[in-house]
Amino acid sequence: MGSHTTSAPSFRPTDAVIATAQRWLAPVRERLAEDFVSACITGGALQPDFDPAHRRVNVLVIARTLPLTRLDALATVLPRAHAADRVDPLLMSLEQVNRSLDVFPIEWLDLSERHWLLAGEDLFRTLQVPHTFLRLQVEQELRGKHLRLTQAYLRTAERAEDLHAALAASASGFLTLFRALLRLKGETPPVDLEHTFARVAALYGLDATALAGAHRMRALPRHPGLDDARATFRAFLMQVDRLAGAVDALHGS
Repeated sequence: MGSHTTSAPSFRPTDAVIATAQRWLAPVRERLAEDFVSACITGGALQPDFDPAHRRVNVLVIARTLPLTRLDALATVLPRAHAADRVDPLLMSLEQVNRSLDVFPIEWLDLSERHWLLAGEDLFRTLQVPHTFLRLQVEQELRGKHLRLTQAYLRTAERAEDLHAALAASASGFLTLFRALLRLKGETPPVDLEHTFARVAALYGLDATALAGAHRMRALPRHPGLDDARATFRAFLMQVDRLAGAVDALHGS
């Protein structure tokens, strides 16, 4: 594969999410001064049902440079900004972005397709993300997550509440991987969750219901009972294991 360029998504965060991010950004941008390049809202905050009063808003801030002296200036304002609004920031320099494109292709491809420009220049309009190592990173992530979930199951298999919490906590990380799995097959990931699960299941020969298990658990306010929690966890583990094998089989194809 070659390189991939995408523009900003057609959907926008809610007014509440934008207001939260703008309040947080104001003092940070002031400290960065002429080094400020851009700020984008990313992640789950782009979903229409996202509530910034209960979940943190992901904001990516790009600076021309981030020398230690600049970090010291930011350190004086970030704790106050962080406490004022529920924001999880990621600050990077332009050099860090350019040098990490081949190392984190999943993350950068996902960001290039799913972000909302909050201020400054939209770097993703021209950013070239190489696909060269995409398959390798997808398999590595799948196998690593499968190992961690297996260990979590062994620790919590007798406690429905802990099973529920462990599987629910993994959901957001898997969604990014599922979108990368569609890109490996040459497809543009759909915006909604249901169609994402359906397409991954169809393309890789999986059970879409089992594949959505982590996200179903995250949507539940409490565990569904020990037997159901175990069954959902085991079914999801099986799908992840099969996915890792399917991606490995793409090597050299």
